[in-house]
Amino acid sequence: MAKNGADILIDALLAEGVEYVFGLPGGSVIALYDALYDVPLKTILARHEQGAGHMADGYARATGKVGVCLATSGPGATNLVTAIATAYMDSAPIVAITGQVKTNLIGNDAFQEADITGITRPVTKHNYLVKDVRDLGRVVREAFHIARTGRPGPVLIDLPADVTAAALEGDVNTKLDLPGYKTFGGKGHIGQVKKMARAINAAERPVLYVGGGVIISKASEKIRELAAKANIPVTTTLMGLGVFPETQDLSLGMLGMHGTVYANYAVTNSDLLIAIGARFDDRITGRIDGFAPEAKIIHVDIDPTSIGKNVAVDVPVVGDAGMVLEQLIPLVEAKEHSEWLERVAEWKSQYPLSYQSDGDLVKPQAVVEKIDELTGGRAIIVTDVGQCQMWAAQYYRYNEPRTFLSSGGLGTMGFGLPAAIGAQFGRPDRDVFVVAGDGSLQMNIQELSTAVVNHLPVKIALLNNGYLGMVRQWQEMFYERRYSHTYLADGNPDFVKVAEAYGARGILVEKNDQVENAIKEAMKVNDGPVLIDFRTAAEENVFPMVPVGQAIDRMISGMA
Repeated sequence: MAKNGADILIDALLAEGVEYVFGLPGGSVIALYDALYDVPLKTILARHEQGAGHMADGYARATGKVGVCLATSGPGATNLVTAIATAYMDSAPIVAITGQVKTNLIGNDAFQEADITGITRPVTKHNYLVKDVRDLGRVVREAFHIARTGRPGPVLIDLPADVTAAALEGDVNTKLDLPGYKTFGGKGHIGQVKKMARAINAAERPVLYVGGGVIISKASEKIRELAAKANIPVTTTLMGLGVFPETQDLSLGMLGMHGTVYANYAVTNSDLLIAIGARFDDRITGRIDGFAPEAKIIHVDIDPTSIGKNVAVDVPVVGDAGMVLEQLIPLVEAKEHSEWLERVAEWKSQYPLSYQSDGDLVKPQAVVEKIDELTGGRAIIVTDVGQCQMWAAQYYRYNEPRTFLSSGGLGTMGFGLPAAIGAQFGRPDRDVFVVAGDGSLQMNIQELSTAVVNHLPVKIALLNNGYLGMVRQWQEMFYERRYSHTYLADGNPDFVKVAEAYGARGILVEKNDQVENAIKEAMKVNDGPVLIDFRTAAEENVFPMVPVGQAIDRMISGMA
């Protein structure tokens, strides 16, 4: 029986176990949407293609599965680019499917034509332009394989309208044909692992520096085992939050530009830094020559191109984090490190995360702390980018992987709400909170409609300070308070009314003593989204802060 391209695509998606396709229809994919009308795939209508891409990304991060998004040709495809780049920077596995004009029109500047494979080549692991329906089944299988293996990432499939409509007689070819594709997953070289173990056994002031790669490899339990066996304090990147329980004594929280003072001091004074699944981003290292100056550095990563790229490494180990840790742990000796841990404990006691309460004013840090308390630390927190992102990272205590979702590498404003929608679809068993600013929320606020229509109980904690807060903070600290184009309050809408206009619940909080009841009220709602407009202190800053160009132990505390 003949099948057309649309049917082949749908069969291939079902074979990959796809549950949801997030997208928006258009001319080049109208036949595909017609085929989706009565199949078991759940197709979620986003209100903007960028939102659809972030939904697929949030679903992938929350579940570990491959997220799927779908857009039409031209502007539909180009609207996906920011979401694809966001996924690429953070190693999130998504497959983006875009419509394309008919093959005979490609290159002729046809209506709604865009060279999306050329445009996305720098921000995808791989992309395909399918010109023959006989290749489609194989391409879909390969796309999912590439997206989820090795260092995960986005793959794009560009599908011309005539290929979608074309019929194929006989069996569909789904055999992988990837002679040039090589992954570096698996065990580490045993000689390098033994060097790693010898260095750990000899260290007096070791620190584990752990990133999102450990979450991807499902190695959180092994990190906990290693830390407990050798009594090594653990600090994480933004993307690694949740790898190690922040309620445990060995936790140092996050390091870097807005990391804890004690994490940055521990790294700076360490004699061995064990980096696993992290890439030494500039927001982590600060000035390179001041980063862990006394430490020998071990770097474990699945991507060999990440090792030694930013920081010189003494013991490189290429491999899957979980498998390398499995090799390593039996070789590591049990240690006390009592003197080192006492020093770390002193830093933690002397320099805790803190902020100043101010009467009735709503402090954003207090809002995040209260969400942590009322959810028991079990919610999935999805952030937008800026001050809201940093407060969510600092003041919520993460104890499980895949409970903190944020745009780390690209820093994409507008990520939070659509990513939370994807996360809520993927994890209906969990409370999902968006921590957003008034600037970032408005970039994809239309996705409130998607949450309403699908009865998703996403909670939006809007930290509304009337500014583009992080830029304003820099303007205050480094540009003599010249607030050039960062003031939003005069033009901001009434967010409660906006939520209600979409059919969501809106709650206004203007005083500190209203915070707890508002969150409790929001958590009672289970059939749709709730937006809580917290009118927070306008010029509150994120501290600690390492100024650009400084070493990470040169922090501004913000406290008098």
